[in-house]
Amino acid sequence: MTKIRTGQAPLPLTRAQFSERFKARFYDPAFDGEYAAIDRLEAIAWVAMQEGRKAPITQPAGRGFADPSYQVSVQWLNTQQRLKAAQKRWSDSKNPSRVLLVCGSARNDGTCPGEISKTWRLTGMAQEVIEQAGLHADVLDLSLVTSEYGRTIHPCKGCVSSAMPLCHWPCSCYPNHALGQTDDWMAEIYERWVAAHAVIILAPTYWYQSPSPLKLMMDRMVSADGGNPDPTSTHGKHVDEAKRIEQQGWDYPKHLAGRAYGVIVHGDVAGVEVHRRNLCDWLEWMGLIDAGAASKLDRYIGYYEPYYNSHDALDLDKAVQEEARNVARAVVQAVKDLRVGQLSQPDQRTTQPRPK
Repeated sequence: MTKIRTGQAPLPLTRAQFSERFKARFYDPAFDGEYAAIDRLEAIAWVAMQEGRKAPITQPAGRGFADPSYQVSVQWLNTQQRLKAAQKRWSDSKNPSRVLLVCGSARNDGTCPGEISKTWRLTGMAQEVIEQAGLHADVLDLSLVTSEYGRTIHPCKGCVSSAMPLCHWPCSCYPNHALGQTDDWMAEIYERWVAAHAVIILAPTYWYQSPSPLKLMMDRMVSADGGNPDPTSTHGKHVDEAKRIEQQGWDYPKHLAGRAYGVIVHGDVAGVEVHRRNLCDWLEWMGLIDAGAASKLDRYIGYYEPYYNSHDALDLDKAVQEEARNVARAVVQAVKDLRVGQLSQPDQRTTQPRPK
């Protein structure tokens, strides 16, 4: 058994440090008359953190788990049941086809910029094609994390790097009520991915990479690629148990394999090709199937032109608008072919000599 390395975790917060951070949430003078109530809430939160009350409401996992008596978060069980139901809907040929459109820009007109993103406009073009073809378009606007109260995607904690079975499907790291890490959007986002027959990622290029909200979602999707659907097998987050399970052999299940995908990446100066390639590689690693060359687009809109008139540049670029629609058209056809058995994952029967 490999050695578990420790020594990085910081010292626990002092009572004074905790108080300062807790009360920072009530900086607005409108709370001034509620100091007594805030103090009472702070005392409760302090005890919860001290006791590590990550999941304050639990119940026995029940039948179908390695340890049916193990106490599991009620919130996690609820999410797992929703994912099972979504997978069942996805498998039923009688249900309408669904395409998840992920708008990966951090900008919208409800926050600081005061203007919609070009990505949002491209998303609308793709949505129109999908709906005209009779498919359901589910638009996931990740910019809501910058503009909507309580809309948060918490960062991945890297459980998989200690041992794959420690990364649960769906992710069990959140919510963590002891640390105030609640409002996690990913439970809903997982369900929308599972229910989709295809996914189209649309994204601007920020400093050669994906915008922060998109990258946060991508990192948290690691549990869909090899994640452990049974947290009782590791009794929560017991690293030694997870390491032992992986050492004995782990099959790294791909929970989203078999869905089609398309990608639309745009930028103004540099980085779109690498960005698009990274997104495609990521989706294919998870077992998604590309919808052909036309479904993978990277383009500059207003190349080396100013930022202030970039929407005008998109207005004038009729070609890129049509190319975005072609991505959607290719994905629509791929979904239709997949669901009648005319398109399959070519490498699904291969055995990976180095699974991960």
